[in-house]
This record gives sequence, structure tokens and C-alpha cells, in this order.
Amino acid sequence: DVQLQASGGGLVQAGGSLRLTCAASGRTFSNYNMAWFRQAPGKGREWVSSIHSGGTTTIYADSVKGRFTISRDNAKNTVYLQMNNLKLEDTAVYYCAADAYGYGFHTRRSSDFGSWGQGTLVTVSS
Repeated sequence: DVQLQASGGGLVQAGGSLRLTCAASGRTFSNYNMAWFRQAPGKGREWVSSIHSGGTTTIYADSVKGRFTISRDNAKNTVYLQMNNLKLEDTAVYYCAADAYGYGFHTRRSSDFGSWGQGTLVTVSS
């Protein structure tokens, strides 16, 4: 299994930016498609973005498209989520996840991801 640890969350004003980092250890990181999810207070876990294992292809939820950018550095076993023009509704705990079960790059169901980081809180204020 791959172990994941997310960091980089914090308090930011609306319109501001944050970059989340997910550091991986364990089995070969470059084999895994990776994703970011988020969970707002009182809501279910929501898929945000995914990146293919090779880093060449990315997909985004409509709610973040054009504002968030996912990337990865396989040499550093790290995946990033650059979040720009943050909105109040982006407030959530953000989780990174690895497609450890092999469901494929396009899956967006949280139950399909076998490895999870501990989450990092992003709070956007007005």
C-alpha cells in the first residue's frame, strides 16, 4: 500500500490562493492515479480532481475547473493541488487519495480509492 499525508491547508480570504501537498511513501507512487476530494461540514465527500499516474492527463469537477490545478512530481512522490480564486464554498477538509484498487483514472467514487491521507482543512473567509 501507499501511505499518504496531506498538508498546506489554512485560513485564506476569498479570492486568495493556497497550494495543498500530498506526500506519498510506500509502494511505487508513479504507478497510481491520484485524486483530491473534499468534505464540507455536514456534507458528503466530493471528488475534486484527478491526475493520471504519468501526470499527463488531468480532470476536474465543474465547480473548480479553471481555478484549481492538480499536478504531481513522481521523483518526489508528491501530488499538489494549486487553488486560486478561492470561494467561500471551497471551505472543506481536503483529502488526497490513491487509486490503489485499480478502478482507473476516470473513477470519481470515493469508495474506489484504496489509500487516503488524513485530510487538511481549508477555510475561506469573506
